[in-house]
Amino acid sequence: MSVSFKDYYQLLGVSKTASQDELSKAFKKMARKYHPDLNPDNAEAEKKFKEVNEAYEVLKDPEKRKLYDSLGPNWQHGQNFQPPPGFGSRTSGGPQFEGGFGDFSDFFETIFGGQFRGEQNFQGDPFGGGFRPRQTRGRDVEVGMELPLEDAFSGGSRTISFQEQVVGPDGMPRMETKSLQVNIPAGIKNGSRIRLAGQGSPGMRGGPSGDLYLKIKIAPHPKFKLEGNSVVYDLPLAPWEAVLGAKVRVPTLAGAVEMTIPAGTGSGQKLRLRGKGLGKGADQGDQLIRVMIAVPKTLTEEERALWDQLAQASTFHPRHDA
Repeated sequence: MSVSFKDYYQLLGVSKTASQDELSKAFKKMARKYHPDLNPDNAEAEKKFKEVNEAYEVLKDPEKRKLYDSLGPNWQHGQNFQPPPGFGSRTSGGPQFEGGFGDFSDFFETIFGGQFRGEQNFQGDPFGGGFRPRQTRGRDVEVGMELPLEDAFSGGSRTISFQEQVVGPDGMPRMETKSLQVNIPAGIKNGSRIRLAGQGSPGMRGGPSGDLYLKIKIAPHPKFKLEGNSVVYDLPLAPWEAVLGAKVRVPTLAGAVEMTIPAGTGSGQKLRLRGKGLGKGADQGDQLIRVMIAVPKTLTEEERALWDQLAQASTFHPRHDA
């Protein structure tokens, strides 16, 4: 059997000594140029797209590239190649590129065999067809998940939906929506990751799927801020509450509590409610109450007179030299 030689290096526009990084950059450039989505109803572009994928499928794999390069310098001239007896094993139907980009050529099938596609082990004599497929685990996938602060604090079951790439019935990649029920641990922190085993990309040739990692991002909150594991709440106080002390209701993620404000509390001072932050066990944070003294913007005549009277009687000098 004689098949037409394909110069994979020429198809990608690189030299025979090209590095893996150069191959990857060349492939991405060519794939974007000839992608069917960007060239609708262009049969020539689709053909070129398949050739580029075939070339990269061989050259990105060190074993396949080594075998390709070993077949002799006469390949440079583009003549027909007559393989030795028993070289490869052709099967009907033709292999599919593992990303779903379509059939490989007769040249690929002749050299590598119909069963040799994607990542596989290279076994035995390269001229004896000793290729044995192996299962390949799917890739791990990371997806961002934004949570309200209340949900991060309390935990519980939550549904997440995201887009994942799958291979359609036509062998081409397409995006599908995937929904999963996720158990959020109580007190989960910003930046934490939740591992969902077996929910990543599917494996090849019956191999196991990869894992899905959900990276937690806690959404901004109108009342609370985060400082590490601690939750910060700004508490407005009237001047007399700060001076004389007071009992006030303070919101927390676990519900409002009554808190005693000591007399003489200054603006910006932080009070602590233990165990009201994120985390769990010994790692659980607190809620910090930051006092913010508020002053009235408008005064009645009586109020102004009282403030004047206080100013005259007070011995407090906030800017007194130390």
